[in-house]
Parts: sequence; structure tokens; C-alpha cells
Amino acid sequence: MENYVSQGEQLVVALYVQDIKESSKFYRTYGFEVLRDEGTFMELTWEDARLFLSQVPGTAPPPANPIGNIRVMVPDVDAYWHRAIQHGATILSPIEDRYYGIRDFVIAGPDGLALRFATWLKDLVRE
Repeated sequence: MENYVSQGEQLVVALYVQDIKESSKFYRTYGFEVLRDEGTFMELTWEDARLFLSQVPGTAPPPANPIGNIRVMVPDVDAYWHRAIQHGATILSPIEDRYYGIRDFVIAGPDGLALRFATWLKDLVRE
């Protein structure tokens, strides 16, 4: 199949949020960058991938438990783990080597969608 658009634009998560400033601050804390800010709509990027935030009146509060997560692959997951601890993130799954070949952890996001940071175990340099 021929690509219609770039991979980063093909599958985009679009979140309806109650407070776009709070939500964007959370994602920017962990390395997302603002590509476009229109007040009640923001387009964030991670490398070539996109994340849309839309502040929509009447958006329900986030559920008590996350409905899913966005996995972000990084070269040094332990550095992100320390950043999460430093910023007082709510830890949903602590950092650990997984049987399926990655080292990862999961933190709660402000809108019912968690963030999972991961590194392939084969890429980790251990002393």
C-alpha cells in the first residue's frame, strides 16, 4: 500500500481536554513540543508523530482509571523515569524490564490517557 500521508500524520491521537494549559504543560514536561497553538487547540509533536489537544466545552472529567496509554520510545528510559519522579508523576506501573523485550514505566496523564516510556532492552547499555 502506498502512503497517503507521512507516518507522523497517519495515526494521530486527538484528546478532548478540560484545561488545555494544564494538559499541554504535562506533555511539554516530558518532551513533547508545541507545533501549533490556537488557544483552544494545540498540535504537539514527538519527532514526526502528532498529538492534538482540543479544549471542548462540556468535556467530561477524566475517568478514575486511564483508558489507555501513548507509548513513547526513548533511548534512555531511566532518564525519563527520574524526570517522572522529580515532577511527582502518578506512577501506574513502575520501571521494569519486561519479558517482551522492553524496559518501561507508565504514568497517569491529566486527561484519562497515560504515558508509557520505553527503551528496547537490546539497546540499553548496562554497566
